[in-house]
Amino acid sequence: MRVLVVVDMQNDFIDGALGTKEAEAIVGNVREKIGQYLENGDAVLYTRDTHTEQYLETQEGRNLPVKHCVRGTRGWEIREDVYRENCVVVDKPSFGSTELPGVIAGLSGQKGSPESIEMVGLCTDICVISNAMILKAGFPEVPITVDASCCAGVTPESHRNALYAMQICQIRVTNIS
Repeated sequence: MRVLVVVDMQNDFIDGALGTKEAEAIVGNVREKIGQYLENGDAVLYTRDTHTEQYLETQEGRNLPVKHCVRGTRGWEIREDVYRENCVVVDKPSFGSTELPGVIAGLSGQKGSPESIEMVGLCTDICVISNAMILKAGFPEVPITVDASCCAGVTPESHRNALYAMQICQIRVTNIS
């Protein structure tokens, strides 16, 4: 089974508190990619950055003092035109989810490793790279790919830097422009 991990395609990262024009620009590509996976009968899994009202009191909040993705708010929700029903959603309190490898191994009753993992979403330089590294550690022999045309970083430069760093760690990066 192939798995698509859609990282943090939430309103706050697209057009909300931390949104960018680059994030808005990838929405159509991400929707198309999700459609392809579902048409092929493959698994689609979403991660969702999840904070509390006390976010600004956390280490992350002190370093990035912009309240975002607070559970139950519009900003926390996965963008409506990107989310597909009946897909697994993994809430994560930080950049990466240490639960992600176990959730992927258990998808559809599968034990062990998927055939491949592809990653898309936001932000390339924070949450995509964090989760890609966790998955590479959890599945060292599974090909992991990041589609650059379906990702956006905090800045175009940090997006490119993250793509390069993932390539160095043997994560395949496709569609680099």
